[in-house]
Amino acid sequence: MTALRTRTTTVNPAQRALWYIESHLAEPMTLDEIAAISGVSRFHIVRAFAAATGLPVMRYVRARRLTEAARSLANGAPDILSLALEADYGSHEAFTRAFRDQFGTTPEAVRAATCASHLKLQEPILMDSTMLDHLAPPRFETAKAFLVAGPAERISCDNGAMIPGLWHRFHQEVADIPARVGNVAYGVCCNGDDAGNFDYIAGVEVADFSDLPRRFGRIRIPEQRYAVFTHTDHVASIRRTVNTIWNQWLPASGLKAADAPNFERYDEKFDPATGNGGFEIWMPVRE
Repeated sequence: MTALRTRTTTVNPAQRALWYIESHLAEPMTLDEIAAISGVSRFHIVRAFAAATGLPVMRYVRARRLTEAARSLANGAPDILSLALEADYGSHEAFTRAFRDQFGTTPEAVRAATCASHLKLQEPILMDSTMLDHLAPPRFETAKAFLVAGPAERISCDNGAMIPGLWHRFHQEVADIPARVGNVAYGVCCNGDDAGNFDYIAGVEVADFSDLPRRFGRIRIPEQRYAVFTHTDHVASIRRTVNTIWNQWLPASGLKAADAPNFERYDEKFDPATGNGGFEIWMPVRE
């Protein structure tokens, strides 16, 4: 089995900013807060973000919020003022002006059309997924079967940037998940298809599903042997680690991926407010 050496990686400021924006999209945020989370000055983040994405930071924030509002309107959201407030606008009028500037139409027109496909929507920008130069070797564990429940979405190859927003939903709704076991959170990838789509559940272990509200996803994770990787860097760099596991470590290991869910495991050391603290990536394997 090939061992790959460890080296600490650096998450660039734009990656940190993207993670923070997507995972706090429904909350008020300022350029100063984004810069602080990114570990740089306002001057630095404005230039770093534009260099990486081609967009000014706060224009991206505004475009993402208005895009989510447009989708809600197309789905029949009845209260435009509530959408305005969620998008951090103080009035219906201010929201309508910004919406028209962004899309060239009014919120009422989008709601009446029940469709947003004609609008130029701002999708989440994907974080860096290039491979690491080095990866710490994993430990191996056999875990008993357990149940996980929580908010879930179908993820495709081009919308993985939705996952931070799913974790935002998790923190809003976790208190509504009955029969919780322990304080660990899990990000479970399951039910994958040949096109690379999969279900992602941001959840917790539960004793059973009998009283689980229907809006939550659920998965039984079978007893399984895992290669367990420790991700010590910022959560924004997870795609790099996962890409390295699949495309570098696994082919060199002599093992095969088992047809079972893989997941991230977040314990009390992980800080969801900053994305720091580290977590584990559990990859199901077989000989």
